[in-house]
Amino acid sequence: MKILIADDHELVRDTISAFLSNEPGLRISVAADFDGAANLMNKEGPFDLVLLDYAMPGMNGLEGLAKARDLNFGSPVAILSGTASRDVAEEALASGAAGFLPKSLPAKSLIHAVRFMAAGEQYAPVQFMTEKEEKTTHPLEEKLTRREMEVLKGLVEGHSNKEIARTLDLQEVTVKLHVKTLCRKLDARNRTMAAMIAKNAGLF
Repeated sequence: MKILIADDHELVRDTISAFLSNEPGLRISVAADFDGAANLMNKEGPFDLVLLDYAMPGMNGLEGLAKARDLNFGSPVAILSGTASRDVAEEALASGAAGFLPKSLPAKSLIHAVRFMAAGEQYAPVQFMTEKEEKTTHPLEEKLTRREMEVLKGLVEGHSNKEIARTLDLQEVTVKLHVKTLCRKLDARNRTMAAMIAKNAGLF
């Protein structure tokens, strides 16, 4: 059984690969990003199962899932994630993922899940899918209005005031005022620093 694991975190990739390599009858290939995975699917595919990290370079969210399913000729493709929410998991499953595997999954469950998905079944851990998600609000987020959060998101994504204004359907001068307020509230010297503070705080 040929399995492809694609994850940009070397430790995660190696750990999962090591777990699965100990199982009889499994042959493991690894890639560090989506392009590497696509390359292997073109050269060595189809795989009996492809595991893709949701947040690795080149994935673009669930776009990567759709591409990988085509590249793997419809054979099972599943999503791995350490950070994705239950909503993302549900969307992935609805989009045809063979399964959704949280990286916190115990080794035994992982091996069971891999065999289950390779057999054509859809896998999602019941506990992850049913437990209530606690909505925690970051202290910085509590200081900001919804509009300020939208402008800040634009800054984090590296957009100019003009681009943010167009996206949010605002006047450029209004965006400038929001940026000024954001810098004051976040204790930032400029817009770049405000974006860095937001990024480091994990707001986006």
